[in-house]
Order: sequence, then structure tokens, then C-alpha cells
Amino acid sequence: HAMGAIVNGMTLHGGLKVFGGAFFVFSDYMKASIRLAAIMRIPSIFVFSHDSIAVGEDGPTHQPVEQLVGLRAIPQLNVIRPADANETLAAWKIAMESKDTPTCIILTRQNVNNYQTTHYEGVSKGAYVASFEKEGKLDGILLASGSEVDLAIQTQSLLIEKGKNVRVVSMPSHYLFEKQTQKYKKSVLPGNIKTLAIEMGSPLSWYKYTQYIYGIDTFGVSAPLEQALMHFGFSKEHVADYFIKKLA
Repeated sequence: HAMGAIVNGMTLHGGLKVFGGAFFVFSDYMKASIRLAAIMRIPSIFVFSHDSIAVGEDGPTHQPVEQLVGLRAIPQLNVIRPADANETLAAWKIAMESKDTPTCIILTRQNVNNYQTTHYEGVSKGAYVASFEKEGKLDGILLASGSEVDLAIQTQSLLIEKGKNVRVVSMPSHYLFEKQTQKYKKSVLPGNIKTLAIEMGSPLSWYKYTQYIYGIDTFGVSAPLEQALMHFGFSKEHVADYFIKKLA
């Protein structure tokens, strides 16, 4: 809490772009300061790492589940969860250029692939197509943020092999996406296409976009990364099977 208050105080003083950083699960201790930054409309920057159950052996006390929902619910707060290095650079650019909106940048611990299709323009609009479907009828959309975009693209390849033509949409910022025109939002998420949201956390903030959510509604487990992911079924095989059973 003290760190968040100091970030706000230095930001109010002016002359500096100020940020503080911590494990994401401990954003709970900073919630009052983050909320005040949003109320005051000041461009404080809060950076959080270790953003999911993929933290691993530290166990449930250090594995965020409900934190993303809580931060996304704060008015006038831009929560950005980038998928790779390209989106992370974009998140920083957006945060640094902000004049009256605080930004939370939510980062993963584990390694992820970098994609040529991820870019600043897409992040600046909150969501965009990170991997297009093949030619022909669109069978579905995989919607994800953060490290799960990597998982979604892997799942897309598997589903295409199984005859399901899907696209992958990266949504790093719900806040920015909601500011776009209806025309743009429909171009990314048509609304009449079955959509599966994928996020290693509480599903509650995704229901405005789809009724199908592959998330977590329990606390995490103390286990190595791969075991924790398998425990919750976050593999391309599990997600593809879920899509075929529930949406196809």
C-alpha cells in the first residue's frame, strides 16, 4: 500500500513518469492506492508479474485467481495483460503516453512465444485478431489475454487439423476495447460466432463477451509449472476438446 501511495504522490508532484512493481497477487494490498489513482485521474503505472496459477510451487497464496476481475471492475483504470514482448512494449507505450488514466500492466512469469502478428495498433484498440482463420466459413473464435494467447494459437492449429476453422483474438485491455466503435468491435467479435474465452483466472470478467469460458474458479495448487497447468487442463489438447464438445 505504501508503494502505491508513493507512486501516486510522485505522479501528482509531476516531472516524472512513475511506476511500482510487485507480484500480482499482492495487488490486493495496493487496491486502495490504485483506486485513488483512478479517482484522481492521474497516470500512475502499476506493474505486476507472476499473473496466474503458472507461478507454480509457491502455491495458492501466491497464485492470482480473482485479482484480474477486481482490477478490471475499477472505473477509469486501464488494465493491460500483454501476450508477448510485442504487446508488452505496446502496453508500456500506452502507459507512458497516458495523461489522465492510471495503467496496470499484468505480466506472466513463464516463457511465451513471440508472434509477428502481435502489434501496438491492436493493443491500442484493446483487442484484435492475432491469428486469422483460414478461408471459408468461420466456425468459432478463441478469445484470450496474456500467456493464454500463445495457448490459443497452439489450440487453433490443432482445431484446424480437426476441421474446425477458428480465429484467435487477443484482448489485452477490456478498457480500451470498450472505447472502440461498434463497427470495429463487430469486426473483431462478430457476435453471431461462438466464442471461447481462455484465461487462467476467474471467468467473471468475460461474460460480457461470451457464455463459454475456459477459466479457473478455485484457488491454485502447489506444483511445478507443467503439473499445475495439467491439473487445470491448460493444454492445447484439453482446450481443443472442450471447444469441440461445447461449441462445435
